[in-house]
Amino acid sequence: MKKGIICLLTVIFLGGVVYAEELKVGMKAPDWSFKDSEKKDFSMKTWEGKVLLINYNDPDAADMNEHFNEKVKKAKNEGRLKPETYKGIGIADCAATWKPDFLIRKIAGKKAKKYNTTILFDYDATLRNLWGLKKDSGNVVLLDKDRVCRAIIRGRVPEDQIETLIKLIEELQKK
Repeated sequence: MKKGIICLLTVIFLGGVVYAEELKVGMKAPDWSFKDSEKKDFSMKTWEGKVLLINYNDPDAADMNEHFNEKVKKAKNEGRLKPETYKGIGIADCAATWKPDFLIRKIAGKKAKKYNTTILFDYDATLRNLWGLKKDSGNVVLLDKDRVCRAIIRGRVPEDQIETLIKLIEELQKK
């Protein structure tokens, strides 16, 4: 009972939006469920047993980490990131933009084809609030196979961290 009350007190309710403790490296990431453009449901469990790289972006900042995603795509094409043990996805923070949903889905469709990936839609900033992600920006979150956060970058991925992140993904695939 005491533990339940303490957990309840760690969650703060403001204006009907739930704000939880900010996700940090070493923490187990709370699960979520979002739909793709075809209304199919996905959650972290969809890719159970795989290292998961999540690009959570304001559609107005969708290209912020393009430099990083290009290097990840190259590593995947070189066989460094294996589809059996790794999955990269995108989640659009639809609540952070003025763009209408149909336009966001169109833009996301092009990105999904370019990177051969899944893009999901967070229409009410659920994940941004749950994980304490940066609004009006790009966010990159790396989760291991047990859904423990191993890296999180709120904003632009610095050039000098790209190869380090890719090597971390490679190492996590082996575990």
